[in-house]
Amino acid sequence: MGTMVTYPANGHTTSGYLALPASGSGPGVLVIQEWWGLVDHIKAVADRFAAAGFVALAPDFYNGETTKSPDAAAKLFMAVNIDRAGPDLRGSAQYLVGRAEVTSPRVGAVGFCMGGQLALYGGMIDPDRIGAVVDFYGIHPHVPIDPARLKVPVLGHFGTRDSSVPRAGVESLASAVRAAGGTFDAHFYEADHAFFNDTRPQVYHEPSARLAWERTLAFLKSHLT
Repeated sequence: MGTMVTYPANGHTTSGYLALPASGSGPGVLVIQEWWGLVDHIKAVADRFAAAGFVALAPDFYNGETTKSPDAAAKLFMAVNIDRAGPDLRGSAQYLVGRAEVTSPRVGAVGFCMGGQLALYGGMIDPDRIGAVVDFYGIHPHVPIDPARLKVPVLGHFGTRDSSVPRAGVESLASAVRAAGGTFDAHFYEADHAFFNDTRPQVYHEPSARLAWERTLAFLKSHLT
């Protein structure tokens, strides 16, 4: 359904996967990758958003690199430089908002694992362009979140069996965001980390993924349309 595009960001040219709805226009949403890179699964998620009526852009934060190896993914993950990733997020949001097909004044940011943390970061640093955030089990030690700066509405999806993102940490962040005047609606599922990724049968949990998807679409439609 989609195609690769290039656009300016942070003083250079970057790329991403753009998927358009059959209607030709709709609210915009950024789809932010897991640590594997801009793989076919993330492109398929962008296609799903397009099928649901959104204009979806999945930025490539690894400059074309992808992997199926956990060790290689961990190295790419840890090499993410927030000083570059932040402006790349801004550039991606600016590009998407500026597309003629996008009908919403601001776009959503939906991220998975590493991308979930980047989605939170994007909502924190660029609220003028990113109007809603969906965090699927976000984690990254080099991507700090200041609860007092996260003012856009947040929806979170987390697995109770996810040892990499402890429930206590999620609830602490959500409480801090609310205390600072923001909104953070966190849902917990009887599932593992990456339960939404249907290309990984060892962790994919279809009932949880289906419910999280339904909640995500309703949330984005309520805040972007």
